[in-house]
Amino acid sequence: MNVFAGTDIGLVRRENEDYVFASGEPVGPLENLFMVADGMGGHRGGEFASRYVVEQIVRTIRSSKKENPVSALNEAIQEANYGLREEASRNPKFWEMGTTLVAATIDGATMFVANIGDSRLYLLEDGINLRQVTRDHSWVEEMVADGKMARGSESYWEKKNIITRAVGIDDTATADFFEIDLKPGERILLCSDGLTNMVEDEEIERILSMPDPLEELGKELMEEGKRNGGRDNISVILVEPELDEVNIC
Repeated sequence: MNVFAGTDIGLVRRENEDYVFASGEPVGPLENLFMVADGMGGHRGGEFASRYVVEQIVRTIRSSKKENPVSALNEAIQEANYGLREEASRNPKFWEMGTTLVAATIDGATMFVANIGDSRLYLLEDGINLRQVTRDHSWVEEMVADGKMARGSESYWEKKNIITRAVGIDDTATADFFEIDLKPGERILLCSDGLTNMVEDEEIERILSMPDPLEELGKELMEEGKRNGGRDNISVILVEPELDEVNIC
């Protein structure tokens, strides 16, 4: 399995409120684990929230007895949500802090994905076709689903940063889960909205389709985000599973 993980502060923000974790090796009952979190909250609350949630999820999964990947992920997310709310209750400067989260683990030829907020997971299929697997939990996407707003319109971009779900905001963190069958040659991208707000999907697709090492592709994605303004922190995890056609059949 080939993996690249990177995060960049961008060109505008003073702190990096993104946090990434990437392990191609087992973490507790999971064969591997990849996460991107994008924190929010004043007085460095966002920076604390993203790091806390990712590290707490790793700790919980390492000691988990759950054999099902979705159960293990959900248990860890709920523990992290509870812990983050406890931290916020003890420190007034962390009130209303929270973080998005996108997480993935691969078991054989099956990928399990969890997401809360608007950090995303994409799959590059057939080496050329980019597909967004996750669904953004944002106000504009709800408006699009209701037919009240056009995706990509001026109003869409003005309100895109209003998210409707995050870890640490409510008593229970409600994640969406996806189960994806993988094929040989596919590439996986987890990223924060610092990338997707700056780089169109078509350009992400073009870059990921190039036959370069993942490290070069990941760095090029972050650089492209900065060339287009770099208004937010940019985080990228790229995964290239090593799948055997025989094992898939």
